[in-house]
Amino acid sequence: MTLADLPPLRESLATHGLLARKSFGQHFLLDLNITRKIARLAEVGESDRVIEVGPGPGGLTRALLETGAPVTAVEKDERFRPLLEELGAAASGALDVVFADALKVDERELARGAPAHLVSNLPYNVGTALLIKWLTGPWTPASLTLMFQKEVAERITAKAGDDAYGRLAVIAQATCEARLVMDVPARAFTPPPKVDSAVVRLTPRADRPEPRRLDALQKLTAAAFGQRRKMLRASLKGLAGEPVITAAGLDPQARAETVDIEGFLRLADAWLAARAQGG
Repeated sequence: MTLADLPPLRESLATHGLLARKSFGQHFLLDLNITRKIARLAEVGESDRVIEVGPGPGGLTRALLETGAPVTAVEKDERFRPLLEELGAAASGALDVVFADALKVDERELARGAPAHLVSNLPYNVGTALLIKWLTGPWTPASLTLMFQKEVAERITAKAGDDAYGRLAVIAQATCEARLVMDVPARAFTPPPKVDSAVVRLTPRADRPEPRRLDALQKLTAAAFGQRRKMLRASLKGLAGEPVITAAGLDPQARAETVDIEGFLRLADAWLAARAQGG
């Protein structure tokens, strides 16, 4: 059997009596036209290794395998083992399935020491946590093409001053070039979620902050956006005093939502410098 010989996904799900689990944040994407478009947006091919999280019945997995790229899929729900094993057999060894919690796996091991691209229709309930792990952890993917709830996608790509702008935008855009590249309506999923989704394409920046600077950025944005309606001098009180804020070229009376990515990076640098001097 080849990929072309596989039965339609709806038929495979019915055969195995499988339904999406709300507790796992599952919504199946069964339209191959949409999954193939996502695979094209990921810009992967035969020379690329792909890691997919939450393949479920394998809709996006099929589209990725059609590109010729070898795929390592990480799935937490053992119910999908028969479908994914069937897909693996049809893919002639190009699919490796790991049954594990994606929040706990070591992507460096999955990538086998080679660059790897992340492409996933992420489970709604862990999508943000997984993104933060990939953006701030020790392993840096070659690229990330990820589907989120549209509200989350807008938070990732928002600019300073936007209603959706917050800590997630700062961390994502300090580490990557981030673009919203595709909208996906709720009706495209089985079962349809209550909200629309969107695909975000993230490409790691060449000037990605080194770990110490990134850690400082995480601490400062957590404090600043934790009390986003307060002025910086109040939200950062006890962490970074006014001299540090002004050293970064920022107004202590400004609010976090008005400070752009470069401003927060300068703040991280000023904070690190003050700590190095014992300030």
